[in-house]
Amino acid sequence: MFGDPSAEERLRLARAGDGLAFAELLEPVLDPAFRLAMTMLKDRSAAEDAVQEAAFKSWRKLDRFRYGADIRPWFLAIVANECRTARRSRWGQVLSLDNTSVPEPVAASEGRWAGRIDLESALDRLPKHHLLTLTLYYHLDLPIEEVARVLGCSTGAARQRIHRALGALRPGMLAEVDV
Repeated sequence: MFGDPSAEERLRLARAGDGLAFAELLEPVLDPAFRLAMTMLKDRSAAEDAVQEAAFKSWRKLDRFRYGADIRPWFLAIVANECRTARRSRWGQVLSLDNTSVPEPVAASEGRWAGRIDLESALDRLPKHHLLTLTLYYHLDLPIEEVARVLGCSTGAARQRIHRALGALRPGMLAEVDV
């Protein structure tokens, strides 16, 4: 992201308090941030709130961002942390109780949508740390290096987390197919 001098200049201006420059820095990463929040929180308004709160926190912590670094993994890590905080909060627990429903079994004759519903159901049962890892790598299509930066680990550890998350996902998929 910071290969071009204009991004360096926007960062300098944003650190000096220019809100427009900060908005220009964040604009390209807002869509992936929202998709990550939607995957983690399963609620549109909660996801919007999480991304907005993450943007506010990143504005306050902009002095910690290194010149020359890519803003996407840094901001996505803040979004992921904000989603974790939202899930732990009492209000987040109330919202998740309100949105819970037991899915109906899907008949195999319903075509290609049945596989998608099975996958979504299996993903819903995954522990949140596995869901985050798979979302970053497969849903947001981040390179392994960025996944590692968001997770705060080495690339080898990120690969291992993806492998473990897929291993945790497989039994859920098999159970759905067998039903």
